[in-house]
Amino acid sequence: MELSIGFLKNVALAVYNKINPILGLKQNIDVIAEEVIIDCLEKASIDILLISEEIGEKYIGNKEKATKSKHKLIVDPIDGSNNAIRGIPFCSTSIAFALGNTIDDITKSVVLDLTTKNIYWAEKGKGAFLNAKKINISDNDISKNCILEINLPMRKIVEELTKYSLITKKFYRIRVMGSTALSLCQIAKGSVDAFVDLVEKSRLIDTAGGILIVKEAGGKIFSKHGNNLNEKISIDTKFPFAASNAKLECFLKENLKKITLNRY
Repeated sequence: MELSIGFLKNVALAVYNKINPILGLKQNIDVIAEEVIIDCLEKASIDILLISEEIGEKYIGNKEKATKSKHKLIVDPIDGSNNAIRGIPFCSTSIAFALGNTIDDITKSVVLDLTTKNIYWAEKGKGAFLNAKKINISDNDISKNCILEINLPMRKIVEELTKYSLITKKFYRIRVMGSTALSLCQIAKGSVDAFVDLVEKSRLIDTAGGILIVKEAGGKIFSKHGNNLNEKISIDTKFPFAASNAKLECFLKENLKKITLNRY
């Protein structure tokens, strides 16, 4: 049975109801949130491969049926765990449903802001939404007061900042917010113009929910080499990437290529 967007929203809301009252208080909220998701799937008798931060990969229900259908749920129960534990109001629950084995097979996504209860969601080919309102990327080009979020490896941070200044110096403001899924939603609704995540260990579970939402809002998302992101859906999948509105795509691809070729 293919999961409906309504079911995914209800799962995210169940996490919110459990987690929001204990934000800033509990150290193991990732585990608590994941248990809520598993409980929702089991009570609904869903046959699916769950890919989640704490449990890794686990078949829920009938393994044979889940394998045959190729149905997968890619989840980060608490995206922005450090923010959540410290009481910083920027964390989310990210859920993506796929009908196959690669990122392009993701057909439904929900990202719920665990502080505000806002739900960002998308269905493939139907647009992206914030609660009941359709959302779209910004229309800013690099000559405007663009806002960039950038996530760099902390190791050799000064060297990294120098290297990527070819990109950062063209933006009006820089942000580092700490929840990848929620950051992608900021691009989808036009609040942020671009997000460059250059940490090699950035995980699919962090990005899966936000990828479809960005695309359905008219945004672009690609590898740091400028290629389409269509990696295998797996707990082990990790990749640096960039996401932006349509007008910044060429700028980012060109300059990321220059940096890769040491032409900065």
